Amino acid sequence: MIRRRSLVALPLAALAAPAVMRGAQAQGTGPIRLIVPAPPGGPTDILARVTGERAAAALGQPVVVDNRAGAGGVIGSEAATRAAPDGLTLILGHNQTHASNQAMMSRLPYHVVDGFTPVAKLATVHHATVVPANSPARSMADLAKLTGAVSYASSGAGSASHVISETFVRRSGLNATHVPYRGAAPAATDTVAGVVNFYTSTFPTVAGLIKDGRLRALQVGAPARLADFPDVPTSAEAGVPYMAVDAWFGLFGPAGVPAAAAERLAQAFLGALEDAEVKRRLAAAAFTLDPLPPAAFAAFQRAEVARWAEMVDLTGVKLDG
Repeated sequence: MIRRRSLVALPLAALAAPAVMRGAQAQGTGPIRLIVPAPPGGPTDILARVTGERAAAALGQPVVVDNRAGAGGVIGSEAATRAAPDGLTLILGHNQTHASNQAMMSRLPYHVVDGFTPVAKLATVHHATVVPANSPARSMADLAKLTGAVSYASSGAGSASHVISETFVRRSGLNATHVPYRGAAPAATDTVAGVVNFYTSTFPTVAGLIKDGRLRALQVGAPARLADFPDVPTSAEAGVPYMAVDAWFGLFGPAGVPAAAAERLAQAFLGALEDAEVKRRLAAAAFTLDPLPPAAFAAFQRAEVARWAEMVDLTGVKLDG
C-alpha cells in the first residue's frame, strides 16, 4: 500500500516541480535596488524613498535607493537595462526617461519601451512656473515682457521643464537663454537666488519655497486652483493653457522580468500608496496618486511616447544631432 501511494505521488510531484521552479525564478532574493535617475532631494527621489520604505516591509526585502543622475536620465536608465531581469533591480522612471528621450536622442543606447518591463505607474505632479520673490514679473504676461539678459532654469537639457519653458519662450516671443541644471533641486536654488529669471518646475520641488515666500508662482498646470495655493492661477487662467503638462512617475525593470515578479513588485508598491502615512507624506509633497498595474501602465507609456514625440517636434528640442 505504501509503495502504491508513493508511485501515485511521483507524477504529481513531477508536475509540481516546474511550477515551484518558475516561482523561485520569478523573483530573486536579497535587496532590491531602486535606481533614481536624479540627484537626492528632487521629486523622483522623494517618491522613491517614501514608497520604497513601505514596499520593503510588504516584500520582506530591503529597497535600496541608488541615485544615478546625469545625461537626462540616460545614465540611470542604461544601468537599469544592463541589470539581470530577476526582479531585484527597478528604476523609478518618468516622462523624460521613458517617453520624451526617445524623440530627443537619435543615439539613445536603448529603446524606452523595448528595453524595459513596465511594473507600475505611481503618481503625477503638476508643473508650475516660478520667479524669484523680488522679480518684477507678477503674471505670465509680465514675464513675457521682461527685457535684457533673461534666462530660465531647467532640471536638465531635454527635461519636461525645458520643453515646457521653451514652448512658452517661442509662443510669447520672449528672448531668453536656457540654463540647464543637474536636477530639480539645484535649479530651484538658483531661481531663489535670482541667478535665473524663471523656472518651470515640478510642483513638489518648489511648493515649500512658494509657501515660505522665497519664490512666486505665476501659473500651475492643474485643471483647477490647488487648495493649498489658492492665489496661484491655473495655466488656462494665466493665458498659457499649453503649459498644462503633467510629469508622471512609474517603476520599470529591465526587459525580460517575469510577469510574476513584476506583479509581485507592483502589488507591493501600489499597496504602499494605500498606506495613510504614505498618502500624507506624498500629499505634502504635492503628488497626485495615479496608480496603474503593469498591463495598463504599458499601454499608458506607449501613448506617452507618441505624445512627447509631437511636443519635441514642435519645440525642436534635441539632446544630440
